[in-house]
Amino acid sequence: MSNPIEFWFDFSSPYGYFMSERIDAVAARHGRKVRWRPFLLGAVYKQFDFKPLPSIPLKGPYSVHDILRTSRFLDIPCVIPEAFPIATQHAARAWYWLHDRDCAMARAFAHAAFRDYFRDGRDISQPERVLELAAACGADRDALAAALGSEELKTRLRDECAAAIARGIFGSPFVVIDGEPFWGVDRLPQIERWLETGGF
Repeated sequence: MSNPIEFWFDFSSPYGYFMSERIDAVAARHGRKVRWRPFLLGAVYKQFDFKPLPSIPLKGPYSVHDILRTSRFLDIPCVIPEAFPIATQHAARAWYWLHDRDCAMARAFAHAAFRDYFRDGRDISQPERVLELAAACGADRDALAAALGSEELKTRLRDECAAAIARGIFGSPFVVIDGEPFWGVDRLPQIERWLETGGF
């Protein structure tokens, strides 16, 4: 059986959101599964002194224009939230806690969180909103609330971020197919071709 496709993403990334709406179907067409792996772009930015795209002169205004154009091109609804970008450690920690218990619930939560932020413009940076979304997906709200601030879960996410950096993951979305890296939702056509042909 082929290795799962890795899908690295940050919940504050609109391009990660777009990829989240497509990657499972693309993989399924080629008999592949996807391993979703949230991490924090902030950890990458801090280590390498990068800045969020919207804050970079010239690139920032273009990126907002491109996000909305990409939304129309892919026919995936998207708004630019009032708070953008945001810290997403609570959503990422919640995802790993859910994934350790129920893979399908974690995937449902990821979709819910992305859509809540990029379709409805709600701020998902706060633990309370994360808990509401997780509970709506069937999670034990009280158990998750107790776990969110635990050192165990904080360490888990730090380790995932360190693993991402060690693998050369620097942006969201980042898709890895049998060791071959693809950065950005605009690489979807290349991803499709790679899966069809086994490489080029």
